[in-house]
Amino acid sequence: MSDTHAQTVAYVRDSMIDQQDPPLTQVGAVKWIRENLFSGWLNILLTLLSLWVIYAALSHLLPWALRGIWDASSLSECRAIRDELYGADASVACWAVLAERWPQLIFGFYPKDLYWRPILAFLLFLAAVAPVLFSSVPRKALWVTALAPFALFWLLWGGSLWGPIAAILGFVIGWAIMTFAAPKIGSLGAVILTIIVPVLYWLFVAGPLASGLASVLPLALQSVPTQNMGGFMLATIIGVSGIVLSLPLGILLALGRQSDMFIINKFSVAFIEIIRGVPLIVWLFTASLLLNYFLPPGTNFDLMLRVIIMVTLFSAAYIAEVVRGGLAALPKGQYEAADALGLDYWKSMRLIILPQALKISIPGIVNTFIGLFKDTTLVVFIGLLDPIGLSNSIRATTDWNGVYWELFVFIGLCFFIFCFSMGRYSLFLEKKLRREHR
Repeated sequence: MSDTHAQTVAYVRDSMIDQQDPPLTQVGAVKWIRENLFSGWLNILLTLLSLWVIYAALSHLLPWALRGIWDASSLSECRAIRDELYGADASVACWAVLAERWPQLIFGFYPKDLYWRPILAFLLFLAAVAPVLFSSVPRKALWVTALAPFALFWLLWGGSLWGPIAAILGFVIGWAIMTFAAPKIGSLGAVILTIIVPVLYWLFVAGPLASGLASVLPLALQSVPTQNMGGFMLATIIGVSGIVLSLPLGILLALGRQSDMFIINKFSVAFIEIIRGVPLIVWLFTASLLLNYFLPPGTNFDLMLRVIIMVTLFSAAYIAEVVRGGLAALPKGQYEAADALGLDYWKSMRLIILPQALKISIPGIVNTFIGLFKDTTLVVFIGLLDPIGLSNSIRATTDWNGVYWELFVFIGLCFFIFCFSMGRYSLFLEKKLRREHR
């Protein structure tokens, strides 16, 4: 040290001290709390206000929920037990309504001895979507995905096994035409025949074929009409069917809206604008009341099928706009690169354009699906007993007249689990595809 520093600096360390842990206020939870909850006067004020709101809510909610009564046969019996245990003025939930009526909320009026069928169908559905949602599942499991819709229909509605098998044959015919006829008659002719021949088969051949096979070898389950289905089973059937069917239709509409072909472009634009511009409840009333007027006399068109069709069309219009946003976000160079590789339109869309556009559109698509699933509660207005409709039926009985919050809390919690799961999967998929690091 120079003489100058020796005279101006009061103390100079001449030996290194041992390494020490950082202060407690700079590590762990204490650091997080200081930085995120008490970093400034406004943050402190908001934190204290939030804590007060949470305390006020939980101080009323937790005693009401945790002291709930589970063993009673009516609301009056619940109140009698409450008076005996906590006093007449105590606020106590009557969960007994869920303990007694949960089968109705889940299955509607499905026969009790056949509950195994919707349960098995739900497990089969989970096995069918696993190869689609998770790439770690073996690709051979996609055969389960392809056959699951027919098996699910047979399990839920029952009837002859030959009906779904006859329907599968229609798709086999379409695949055979597309595979073997395309090299001889061209792609356009093969596509037209792939659409027309299976439709004619389903209209005129599938029914008699299934009846003939059933008369030779009867393999059938007890039939369950749609009127007996309700609760979350009904909401799940409509919601899942709408989600599965609306995604490919929405993608086609988005491509159609960007097409240079005049008829396809205008048809797609008109479809999207008309469907999207009218409330869903109007379309549901149309499916319930007006659709039969446009069908041949004597046609028995199942109400749930009509609802699924309308929900699918409504959701597809929104999906189309979400996907169109993803297509518009792609730089023009991606389209030019596909052309430079010599790919035709469908290959360029399938291999280059759509994978990128769908990655961008994931949040919007999942958001639309969540909205669609929640909108299934609107079917209560056309006579189908969704969870809300069944809760009204339960509250209309003399035993449970006056129960409100317990039923709505249960219904809201079930919907939240479904929607939260979809949201979490969306985040998982975005992270997996590393969309944010493109």
